[in-house]
Amino acid sequence: MKRILGASALVLAGLTIFVATSCAQDKNARPSPPAKAECKMDGKTITIDYSSPRMKGRKIFGDLVPYGKVWRAGANEATTFVTTADVTVGGSAVPAGSYTIFAIPNADKWTLIISKKTGEWGTAYPGEGNDQARVDMAVSKTAGPVENFTIDFEQGSGGCTLEMKWENTQASVKIAAK
Repeated sequence: MKRILGASALVLAGLTIFVATSCAQDKNARPSPPAKAECKMDGKTITIDYSSPRMKGRKIFGDLVPYGKVWRAGANEATTFVTTADVTVGGSAVPAGSYTIFAIPNADKWTLIISKKTGEWGTAYPGEGNDQARVDMAVSKTAGPVENFTIDFEQGSGGCTLEMKWENTQASVKIAAK
């Protein structure tokens, strides 16, 4: 009886290890791999971690990402916005801390949402009651098609410009140290 229990325990342990190993996913092998953008201002840092979906011949804005609806600004895990200093984003105060960002894209103007709630997976927007800020983003056309959704910072005097680019659209907003 002890041999049967011992053998069963070994088989169960082996199966557990096999399942855990086969279920573990290398994030870089995902169709929307992880990406990061950083802005450095006077020794302070803003970091955005997101997953970068691909266009893959699809119509993005106004179709895959509908106009006028909250979008998670990336794929997979929610997009995080972490600042080590108090900043202003599009003129709105954002204290040092960790946030989740969403966007509401439209053809001529986007709204960036900085949510105080963190830890969401994917599209779960927690609602306006959790918003730290909602700011307008300027929209322009890119010079050519952008296959990979990209968040980046353009460094400038006194701060950075946050830029989101995908398909043929770029949305941007200024960020300054407070």
